[in-house]
Amino acid sequence: MTIELNEEALTHARGLLRRGEFVDDSRDDWSEHAPSTDEENAFIDEHGMKEFALWHLGEDTDAAEGTKGRYRFPYGDFTKLHRCAVISGESRAGQYDHVDIEKTLKELLTAMDKKSGRSD
Repeated sequence: MTIELNEEALTHARGLLRRGEFVDDSRDDWSEHAPSTDEENAFIDEHGMKEFALWHLGEDTDAAEGTKGRYRFPYGDFTKLHRCAVISGESRAGQYDHVDIEKTLKELLTAMDKKSGRSD
């Protein structure tokens, strides 16, 4: 499995952050805030796979194109960037040695925390 950083998704995430379109939630909230399979499928039906890809910082280049399994490390709920998703993704990226993605998520988290005034 080869997971590469999805640069277009990173640009999208940074745009959301710049515009203040993010949720300053807690570490453990992602299990409740993450889109369900049905919500993912509905989003793809309405917006297409290219838009779905913009919400994932990782792309598994070994997986078939045009499949949900190709996209990894979601960072939001299709409307906003979520701090809890960034934290979850950073942890998973570190666990599976996806260094570029881990570093990118750490930078995104730091920028989110700075923008929201967090100091923890």
